[in-house]
Amino acid sequence: MQGEAEFRASAKDPEGSGPPAVVGTSLPGNPETPADARQFVRTALADWSELGVPAAAGLTARVTDDAVLLVSELVTNAVVHAGTDVELLCRLDEAGPGEDTDALVIEVSDHHPSRAVRGEPKPLSSGTPEYGRGLQLVATLSESWGITYRTGTKTVWARLPVEGVRAGHEPEPYASEQTLQRGLCAAEILAPLPKRVTHDMESVNRGALSFLAEASDLLAGQFDEDLVAALAGQLLVPRLADWCAVWLDDASEGPSRAVPGAPGARLARVWHTSEHRMEELRRVLEKDPPRLPEAAGSGACPVPWPGDTSAGGMPGTALAYRLTAGGRTLGTLLIGRIGLIRFPDEVTGLIEDFSRRVALAVSTARRYQRQANISQVLQRGLLPSKVAQIPGVQSALVYEPRDKGGPGGDFYDVFQAGDGRWCFALGDVQGKGPEAAVVIGLARPWLRLLAREGYQVAEVLDRLNQLLLDDATEAADAAAAVVAVAGGRGVPSDGATSRFLSLLYGELIPYEGGVRCTIACAGHPLPLLLSPEGEVRAAASPQMLLGVVDDETYTSESFDLRTGDTLLCVTDGVTERRSGRLQFDDGDGLAQAFADCAGLDAALVAERIRRLVHEFSERPPDDDMALLVLQAD
Repeated sequence: MQGEAEFRASAKDPEGSGPPAVVGTSLPGNPETPADARQFVRTALADWSELGVPAAAGLTARVTDDAVLLVSELVTNAVVHAGTDVELLCRLDEAGPGEDTDALVIEVSDHHPSRAVRGEPKPLSSGTPEYGRGLQLVATLSESWGITYRTGTKTVWARLPVEGVRAGHEPEPYASEQTLQRGLCAAEILAPLPKRVTHDMESVNRGALSFLAEASDLLAGQFDEDLVAALAGQLLVPRLADWCAVWLDDASEGPSRAVPGAPGARLARVWHTSEHRMEELRRVLEKDPPRLPEAAGSGACPVPWPGDTSAGGMPGTALAYRLTAGGRTLGTLLIGRIGLIRFPDEVTGLIEDFSRRVALAVSTARRYQRQANISQVLQRGLLPSKVAQIPGVQSALVYEPRDKGGPGGDFYDVFQAGDGRWCFALGDVQGKGPEAAVVIGLARPWLRLLAREGYQVAEVLDRLNQLLLDDATEAADAAAAVVAVAGGRGVPSDGATSRFLSLLYGELIPYEGGVRCTIACAGHPLPLLLSPEGEVRAAASPQMLLGVVDDETYTSESFDLRTGDTLLCVTDGVTERRSGRLQFDDGDGLAQAFADCAGLDAALVAERIRRLVHEFSERPPDDDMALLVLQAD
């Protein structure tokens, strides 16, 4: 074996520079996986060539393209259409006895080999295995192939000859007749079996597959369904059609089968080779949309030509495709070609595959938008709608979650606790997303309740610590019960039960000439106090995180904020901001930056620290960031 690399579905960041290398972790597949798989194969082959692996000398562009194409279709077939987990292995094998060439071996392992294809209402015919053309591609491109079955795993392997120079052998010409015959005829392979054609394939042999690969890459990263519809039109026109239209159902209206003209279906995009005819075509389609029969599936469905206005008086042919993903119809794709009696069969098959990718991209965009909406609702509910104004104190706040559309692990609050008393808090929860939201949803209301009940600062932390521990115990018991009912499968008993919270919590009592501040710091970056003369000191002592140790007793410290004194409270998104191996707070970096803020008001202090944190590294922040500035007038 000359080189080996392994890819597991959803791997994002290949590690290492050459063989042998293990890349990624075993995770459920997602729509981006085929693009990752293609990139993985190209990177692995390029690395082997750069490292001078002997057999890699024969890795021509044709072999690389064949390998990328084969892997793309097999991974798409398993991950996208069937929704399974896959692992991909590439290796170079030396020629054995009696063999003239080395070989590139591709193995795609499916971890759910008996799982039914999602959304497929009828059994598949024996002539179309795997709900795709994956195995047909294998047979077309490889000199030998097979399927290996193991417990819970099915592996499809293919052996591609590497036509390099070996002792006593001349290299095979790149464009030899044998290579061309072995080369993939895209339209023939991708068209449905009953519609195969065998003539004039060379002109489209790789262009069609390049088109599908390009479409997959462009569509996979889009999280706006209207942008997906726009890209679909730009990809199809004028390559395969003179015009196209995309209808999408309105998810809020419930299932509508997204048939044009049906309630809840909207004409999301119209595209035409002649830009000045787009609006005219849109009016025609909105007035008289095509009607698809109920029995129409995801294949091509002929529909009446939508009036002469769309084609400038010239007739043509039109086809409609239902956009279906996950067993649900999401929309309809309509295409038209001027001057044709019918679309060529290879084009109808190609667009059918393209429509599946469009449907998958729409489904992904909707899942993303739905999650973003949920996150935004959570964000609004977990953070205060406004920050209380404290007499005699200027305040400024910076809050930047890493995920702009969802709840972060940092939270803040400034509120009135009673007559003459105001409280503030800055916290950081272990974890992100829903797990963090659960803890914030517990901590912030309890902080307000305990403060308004008259508990002192240290007592508030004592009780909040016990609350988190009690809740974690209850969550662990509930998770254990779920796992027991599931026969030992499911969420581990120690997953999603941690309730660790770092918290900076304080109380302010204004008086004539200043503000009395009482503060406690539990596992949080220490607050800093800046005098008008530019002196900086820590304003609290470090203590244990909340939710870790039972019966922990917390203490608080009190001091006076005089006119011009400024208190800076931050989360570790500020102190641990990284630039290479350096952190922003290395060598008391935060204190030095804060000292340079002497003479600035609270808003300018907050803005300067925020800007310095961002400028510390060229890369965007990789953690949530929150900072609160309190300055006595």
